[in-house]
Amino acid sequence: MTDFDKAIRKAIRESFGKNTNINTIKKNLDEAYVTQAKKFNLTTELLSEKNKKAHQELFEKYVDTLNRVSAELDGANRADANSNHSTFRSLKIDETFNLNGAFLHGLFFENISDPQSQLTMDSLTFMRLERDFGTFDAWQKDFIACAMSARSGWAVTVYNTFLNRYMNVVCDLQSLNVPFSAHPVIVLDMWEHSYYRDYLNDKKAYIFAMMKELDWDIVEKRVKNVEKIGKVLK
Repeated sequence: MTDFDKAIRKAIRESFGKNTNINTIKKNLDEAYVTQAKKFNLTTELLSEKNKKAHQELFEKYVDTLNRVSAELDGANRADANSNHSTFRSLKIDETFNLNGAFLHGLFFENISDPQSQLTMDSLTFMRLERDFGTFDAWQKDFIACAMSARSGWAVTVYNTFLNRYMNVVCDLQSLNVPFSAHPVIVLDMWEHSYYRDYLNDKKAYIFAMMKELDWDIVEKRVKNVEKIGKVLK
């Protein structure tokens, strides 16, 4: 492994930390991995307790399924792989779907539910969003538009290392429409299960409620870490 590869891996590990949302235990990148779902205690009153409980259980199912898929991939016959139909192809698609579902849920739970939500103008997050969107208000409007546009998916602010800038993306079905080299810093769940119990079909009221309590301290840590990744890639 080159020094460049080591630097990239170190920066990626630091971008989420050991306990950000899922602890990943991996001997090396070529072996099956085991993940463990974190228990979240969401203090917000803008989501019902039934919603929080059901959402946590859904998150845990993604993690359990990801572990099972990882184990099955270990024994999958790669010689029979083909683009029309094969066990290996199906498992690889399931791996991406459940991996993204698990980590996006973890990131979402971590960056919401802060009743004391506050973002200062001298924070790196504010300055970067102002730089790349023109104004913070422009970022908000663009992010809300992405959330309203999501079809069974997510609205995500990412740092794109190809463009060296932040952008908002509409992520459908957890894997569609997201550009390569995009590192999430703000995540909003827009699957119906996240809002329908409490807000019915009023997606905008749900979006405003979640953005009202974004945990900017968590976001700031993510921004600082993805900036490290960007510097390494440069």
